[in-house]
Amino acid sequence: MTPLVSIIMGSTSDLPVMEKAARQLEALQIPFEMLALSAHRTPDEVATFASEAEGRGVKVIIAAAGMAAHLCGVVASMTPLPVIGVPIKSSLDGMDALLAIVQMPPGIPVATVAIDGAQNAALLAAQMLALGDEALMKRLKEFKESLKEKVVRANKDLSEIKFQYKVN
Repeated sequence: MTPLVSIIMGSTSDLPVMEKAARQLEALQIPFEMLALSAHRTPDEVATFASEAEGRGVKVIIAAAGMAAHLCGVVASMTPLPVIGVPIKSSLDGMDALLAIVQMPPGIPVATVAIDGAQNAALLAAQMLALGDEALMKRLKEFKESLKEKVVRANKDLSEIKFQYKVN
């Protein structure tokens, strides 16, 4: 299988967050790879990865970074592929990473999700891929429908909770 999505992270300390992206891609049956790459500690490997990703068949890159959070922007500067940044809450409640990722200079876009929002990064990648894949689009629609069903079930459960002054 050729990976369509590449999940990269500054270190494996980001794995507990990024596993959420992996689980979502797995559920949607999207081939992916996971790599640890550091913009500061392994810059040559980052450059090789970014310059070769398109040729290997990767379509979207999900990049996670905390603290200085340069990985997302560095990779985006070296590839024409879309990059989705996941700010990791590692210091300053993740605000430092969020601001570092979202403040890209003109010409170097990085789509950015919420702090620790790896699942949404995977869903955004899936939505990009689904534009050219009807079967994946169907799976995404089914997933969205399941979200609706969860809320409907939650409201049913809430309706069964009794309080003296609760009117619904």
